[in-house]
Amino acid sequence: MIVDDTPANLAVLSDALEESGYRVLVATDGYSALEQLRFIRPDVILLDGMMPGMDGFETCRQIKQREETHDIPILFMTALGDIDNLLRGFSEGAIDYIVKPFRNEEVLARVGAHVARGRIMLRAEQALAESGLSLLAIDGRGAITWMTADAAALLGEFAEFTQRRALPPALIDLALAHAANAEKTSTENPAAGKFEFKNFSVKISPCADHSEYLLLLQKSGGDWDLDALRNDLGLTTREAEILMWVSRGKTNRDIGMILDSSPRTVNKHLEHIFEKLGVTTRSAAVSKALQRAKEN
Repeated sequence: MIVDDTPANLAVLSDALEESGYRVLVATDGYSALEQLRFIRPDVILLDGMMPGMDGFETCRQIKQREETHDIPILFMTALGDIDNLLRGFSEGAIDYIVKPFRNEEVLARVGAHVARGRIMLRAEQALAESGLSLLAIDGRGAITWMTADAAALLGEFAEFTQRRALPPALIDLALAHAANAEKTSTENPAAGKFEFKNFSVKISPCADHSEYLLLLQKSGGDWDLDALRNDLGLTTREAEILMWVSRGKTNRDIGMILDSSPRTVNKHLEHIFEKLGVTTRSAAVSKALQRAKEN
């Protein structure tokens, strides 16, 4: 999408992008851009800062405030040497810029890079959404910046989240304290970022830029008594954990992510479980464990 009140700029950019195979949407002001974004999600937005009515800065601010559009990359279009407007654009959420007068090669290079990056991010988000994992990210104040649908469903058990879409203060305090400790001791103690909160186990680790933290939430054993399972069936602690996650429909890959292991290692543990229980399938192993629990 190109947002600019100057017809000549729209024509130059549209021609260059369409010749390279892009489908181009145009808007001549911020209001029409926001209206179009109600119905379609472009890969990239090229946005002029100086426009009559709603200028590009206010348009950018409103795009970033909307949940359905906040992650669309915005490239500000600015005049050569207009550093103040360029910095203002970044402060409103833009991630790149294009200098006027336009050079087609530069426009195509910058747009292409952000389209490719955006598609990689989209594939990653889709994979996480389908993984069944309850993952969320928080900033240094404990505010939620991103989460999977499974995490939202799990957090629905907390009144604070249901009312304000926020984590309970006690959980925030624990998470940030363990995050700080994990950053200091992760090389010596990989479990430093793990803790329990009510009937949840939580693993926290810093994201790449260290301004956010990633949390993996898991319901605790619940009706699965892992100690009894281990003792009655002769399983190791890790084998009992794996069998519990198998009963919840998790794949080897899911279990590996949850337990910080590889799918191959999880499969090896499953082979040992099958041998100890005298079964050959995952469902038979779960069935035998549940039967033993009923007998006790």
